[in-house]
Amino acid sequence: MSRVVYPVVFTPAGKGTFSVYVPDFDCNTQGADLADAIYMAEDVICLMGTLRQDDGDALPAPTDISAIKTHGGEIKSLVAVDLDAYRRKMERRVVKKTLSLPSWLNYEAEQAGINFSATLQDALKAKLGFGV
Repeated sequence: MSRVVYPVVFTPAGKGTFSVYVPDFDCNTQGADLADAIYMAEDVICLMGTLRQDDGDALPAPTDISAIKTHGGEIKSLVAVDLDAYRRKMERRVVKKTLSLPSWLNYEAEQAGINFSATLQDALKAKLGFGV
């Protein structure tokens, strides 16, 4: 099961911040604003879900959102995540790639002591908008 949806409760915590509670995993997180709180809810659901999978445990069945009680100012919402996409994003293993470049460029880069792997990673991150 890759895509899952769980209910979450967002509680205003002052100065625009929010506390986040995920009942089905009985865990909390927080966000600097509502958008950040939603992002953090996605992250904690993915983290807790993948940890359970890694331990061989089943994911909890999502609670019906109508059964969740809220109090003054709290917001209940559903948060959808893709556990497989989260795993790919967090994967830290190294993948070997073969590449081609002009001989003269290879020579100049080697003479300059350039680390090809680091340079390619930096260039890919910049091209994809991940920042370096």
